[in-house]
Amino acid sequence: MLAHGWTCDSSVWDAVVRELGPEYRVVRYDQRGHGRSPHGSARSGPQQLAEDLCAVLEAVVEPGGRAVVAGHSMGAMAVVSAANCAAFRERVVAAVLCSTGMDGLADRATVLPLPTVRLRRAAQSSLLRSLLPLGPVNRVSVRALAYATLGPSPPPGAREHIARMAHACERRGRAAWGAALAELSAYEAIGDLTVPTAVVHGTADRLTPPVHAQRTVARLSRPEPLVLVRGAGHMTPLEAPACVAAVINGLTDRYGKGAPVV
Repeated sequence: MLAHGWTCDSSVWDAVVRELGPEYRVVRYDQRGHGRSPHGSARSGPQQLAEDLCAVLEAVVEPGGRAVVAGHSMGAMAVVSAANCAAFRERVVAAVLCSTGMDGLADRATVLPLPTVRLRRAAQSSLLRSLLPLGPVNRVSVRALAYATLGPSPPPGAREHIARMAHACERRGRAAWGAALAELSAYEAIGDLTVPTAVVHGTADRLTPPVHAQRTVARLSRPEPLVLVRGAGHMTPLEAPACVAAVINGLTDRYGKGAPVV
């Protein structure tokens, strides 16, 4: 299952899906409060991410079926949060975590290059929780979002794609999930992920700097070799789709042959 991140939607995986090839079934879904999925009345947080991911797994993978699950950013947090759920343990044979962190997100982000952890935590937590509208899609807003999310040389169209997704995300849902991310403390839960797991991370990621990837790999029960994408920012499915697809295909070949890529 290809699970997208905060303020994105399932289209963030478009280029990865094209690279995966036609031999596997690929399922994507819009996170609650993103894309075509309404936010509803449920509280935003890891438990809801896990429940939603497992609901999709149960809907698309028959008992006894096997799936490789990939998550980007908040989608990877959903993968970790779901690791102890019965549906996940029964159906998932491998996982991919792209551009993510499980704690200290506001502390470690470098979107606002402030000199102390305390200042970074306060300012970047406020950004995550903000209810302010993003305003129109224009040159300034596109550049600001690109600075926060992309590396220095993104592929054509990536800046505009990110702006469209972020501006389409309803602001109350955006703020609710942003608040959940600011409070996230799920590092210990990484150890519950007992399937073979690959981590893909950009070296120029400002939202979740590469220290998150190193800490995640150190906590995994069955880590695959860490894949660092030189020059990529936070949006590895958009910036390095061939690399992400190769990692998914590699796990599928080794652990899930004959299974759908979900």
